[in-house]
Amino acid sequence: MVSIIRSYIKTGRPFKQLVAVLFGFALVSPSVSAEGFQVRSADSKLVERVYMLDARIDYRFSEPTLEALQNGVPLIVLVDIEVEQVRKWWFNKTIAELQQGYLLLYHALTEKYIINNLNSGVQKNYDSLGSALAALGRIDDLPLLDANLVKMDEQYQVNLQTYLDLEALPAPMRPIAYISSQWRLESDWYQWPLKP
Repeated sequence: MVSIIRSYIKTGRPFKQLVAVLFGFALVSPSVSAEGFQVRSADSKLVERVYMLDARIDYRFSEPTLEALQNGVPLIVLVDIEVEQVRKWWFNKTIAELQQGYLLLYHALTEKYIINNLNSGVQKNYDSLGSALAALGRIDDLPLLDANLVKMDEQYQVNLQTYLDLEALPAPMRPIAYISSQWRLESDWYQWPLKP
């Protein structure tokens, strides 16, 4: 990330100006209703004794986040997944937790959008932001849980949430992100039963 910021500064555009512009924009611009993250669907299936996850997520970034992306600031999106045993007389018991991380970056020289899966290391390039966000929003056959951890006579549910990782932003940008609703992009928790 430091090398990306250094390359941004080497292009002749001062990073301080970007921070100042984003700070001003965050304070005076109204929130846009079209922005936000939303889990459209999610489901799990049992394949060879392993539960696999499929999900569809809409990622609609705000203007300040898109401006930062276009100016070389990498954005990290995290997907948190929990599997819980449902208990009637007590709090649910978490039996598995998983976090998937994705780095979204715009490479100005090639004019490509890059998505790097931080868990697997797989990196893919896209010609447009729309195609990159469509790919980011598709999770297919993600190993979720070994079936041996599930008791057939118990009930289980899966919870999924996705959000922009503000802690991964460059240090000068974090105060802006913390106070601006346009940077706090996260979905509601999406829940569904884990079927044996």
